[in-house]
Amino acid sequence: MSSPGDPSPVAGELPGAGPQGSAAAGALLLCGLAVLLGWVWLRWQRACGIPPGPAPRPLVGNFGHLLVPRFLRLQYWLGSGSQKESVGQHVFLAKLAGVYGKVFSFFIGHRLVVVLSDFHSVREALVQQSEVFSDRPQMPLISILTKEKGIVFAHYGPIWKQQRKFSHSTLRHFGLGKLSLEPKIIEELKYVKEEMEKHGDAPFNPFPIISNAVSNVICSLCFGQRFDYTNREFKKVLDFMSRGLEICLHSQLFLINICPWFYYLPFGPFKELRQIERDITCFLKNIIKEHQESLDASNPQDFIDMYLLHMAEERKSGGGGSSFTEDYLFYIIGDLFIAGTDTTTNSLLWCLLYMSLNPSVQKKVHEEIEKVIGHDRVPSLTDKAQMPYTEATIMEVQRLSMVVPLAIPHMTSEETVLQGYTIPKGTVVLPNLWSVHRDPAIWEKPDDFCPDRFLDDQGQLLKRETFIPFGIGKRVCMGEQLAKMELFLVFVSLMQSFTFALPEGSEKPSMTGRFGLTLAPHPFNVTVSKR
Repeated sequence: MSSPGDPSPVAGELPGAGPQGSAAAGALLLCGLAVLLGWVWLRWQRACGIPPGPAPRPLVGNFGHLLVPRFLRLQYWLGSGSQKESVGQHVFLAKLAGVYGKVFSFFIGHRLVVVLSDFHSVREALVQQSEVFSDRPQMPLISILTKEKGIVFAHYGPIWKQQRKFSHSTLRHFGLGKLSLEPKIIEELKYVKEEMEKHGDAPFNPFPIISNAVSNVICSLCFGQRFDYTNREFKKVLDFMSRGLEICLHSQLFLINICPWFYYLPFGPFKELRQIERDITCFLKNIIKEHQESLDASNPQDFIDMYLLHMAEERKSGGGGSSFTEDYLFYIIGDLFIAGTDTTTNSLLWCLLYMSLNPSVQKKVHEEIEKVIGHDRVPSLTDKAQMPYTEATIMEVQRLSMVVPLAIPHMTSEETVLQGYTIPKGTVVLPNLWSVHRDPAIWEKPDDFCPDRFLDDQGQLLKRETFIPFGIGKRVCMGEQLAKMELFLVFVSLMQSFTFALPEGSEKPSMTGRFGLTLAPHPFNVTVSKR
């Protein structure tokens, strides 16, 4: 009942309605309309010839029900009981390809993502239409960390081409892909063997030893120096680098791609990532500063020296708008140092793990090394041609482990047609190289470890175009030649000196790998016996 002084409600008006209530109702109506229009737009996209895929939801696309629980948190489970193993995005996407086809799509919000799961679609996109598929998508987390500079994550265009051409020619000048680099790798192997021998018969984790060695090869090219394995700062930086690559795909950190200001949150993985970035930045910038102070223009010693000299030449020639700056140098050596260390380290660790699990293969590798090299002579890249089984073993490990399973995301720079589907401009493209290397249409029993698949009937090495561990196209890994050199020389040298085995009574390590920026083996210990 109204009190005598209250104004009577207008006929037909709801109690509590008024200007504020009308505004709230209008806002709700607009939100509902926006959701409806977003949903209609996503459905319309599906009808416009884009690849098939799971039905998107309003606003979030496939993010809510598809990506968060399975794709980001890696909680897609296999097996049962204690044998359950979480698997990475590459495996889950390969399973979706079995449902929707080798070329399929999903949405993150309104952003279209296309997954390529077979060799033919990957080759058509990255080689035959390389100019269209060679850009990189803008991802706030990566943009914050790299400022979209360097080689790996920079946008495709004239600046990227200049920087990559200079970087590749400079690395070749210092031995990339040449026998002149061989002594530096062999020199590093002496320290690797000494460190392993220190453990005697006791089990040990090979990760820090291998990581130190691989990183030191990169350091000799880029910085003109190697670091002692006991150098605390060097060890700390390598630990930070490994941890940083691991947490970059943490489900919470992925939220930075939705709300970039999350990067500055003062807790959890956000705080940890900022500290890692600061420490690695300090390490690399100190090295650049030391080079600036000691630079001898008549005798450049390494990549940084050559870059600094090129910067000076550009300034003299009046190139005020040159992309060759100290800032760009920092991000390039960051790419070389981080990516070059992580990928090759993990490939070698997978090699040691597969040898420990397959003693019959390890024995054949030992026999070929004895036949071609013997016990005393130092291995050389010139031995490769006479060691097809050893080379096939390394290739089979690379095929199964595929340390960069989804490559680095690509983006289309214009609308195009791929395998009969319309791919709009700005589409994120994920080449699932792991799926290509496990395709039963190409590889017989693809999940089995079988080096013989890379050998012909005469035992000679088979070159298979479907084997693409370094990617293909214009964005192929710049360090491919260095990685191949290191893999062969380090693997052969270790096999020449040791027999690797898992500790007696230990459980077989999970072979799914730990998915970070690269696919690393789960931590494992080995024992070594001298040969």
